Amino acid sequence: MTTEQTVFVVDDEEVVLKSVEAVVKSVEAVVKSLEVQVKTFTSAESFLASYSADQPGCLVTDLRMLGMSGIELQEKLVAMGIKIPVIIITAFADVQIAVRAMRTGAVTLLEKPCRDQELWEAVRNALELDRSTREEDQRRSDVQSRMGNLSEGERDVMERMVEGKMNKVIAQELSISIRTVETRRHNVLEKMRADSLADLVRLVVESE
Repeated sequence: MTTEQTVFVVDDEEVVLKSVEAVVKSVEAVVKSLEVQVKTFTSAESFLASYSADQPGCLVTDLRMLGMSGIELQEKLVAMGIKIPVIIITAFADVQIAVRAMRTGAVTLLEKPCRDQELWEAVRNALELDRSTREEDQRRSDVQSRMGNLSEGERDVMERMVEGKMNKVIAQELSISIRTVETRRHNVLEKMRADSLADLVRLVVESE
């Protein structure tokens, strides 16, 4: 999976595609620390045919297009379980459309013609949201992988550890010796790479 972020622009008007691409590239030239590329599509269908969920970035789409609309594209992505942040731009905004877009998870809705700075701020926020979401998903996946390495007995002990139960209580509930509880506690902390019980609780919460 590439770490370079991409701003995907979907609009059936070529002038809009070029305008958004120019805005992103002009600011990118100033902010050298950002690694951002732009890919443009003239329809929602062509975007869906080439996009993969492991591609980091954000989506800027027009609301009204031939074929699938911007909101329909957004709803399709949600139905597919794809979390890419979406910015919708339109010359025909109304309250009902805005509410529908935001309820589906749009980052924002901008009215055409939008100012360059307004568009860039929306793109920058969307890229940061995508970055943080992917980092959170990766952390969750890592913790779940560590949990997968625990034996059934170790998981039983871990569940009671995070509930704050003492070794004596855990031993009674599981009908095992205190020494066995101590051994499993040690294994749990080691396999989960937790430095303390508090650290273990945090990891378990992150995995949910």
